[in-house]
Amino acid sequence: MTMPADRLTTLEIRAAEQEKTIEELSGQIAEQWTVIERMQRKLDALTERFLALEEQAAPDVPVTKPPHW
Repeated sequence: MTMPADRLTTLEIRAAEQEKTIEELSGQIAEQWTVIERMQRKLDALTERFLALEEQAAPDVPVTKPPHW
């Protein structure tokens, strides 16, 4: 049978390890969020650029009646 002091020490070690893991995961999430925000800004810029190029390249289509009218 383990002594109460051994159990307490084991629990303290486990809590410290879990706290370290939580801090590491939090740091990774913060880094990933930064990457996501940067990618979103790039996507927005590319979308705007694509729409501008599409407007320049699209010829003006005249509105006429179809031939069967």
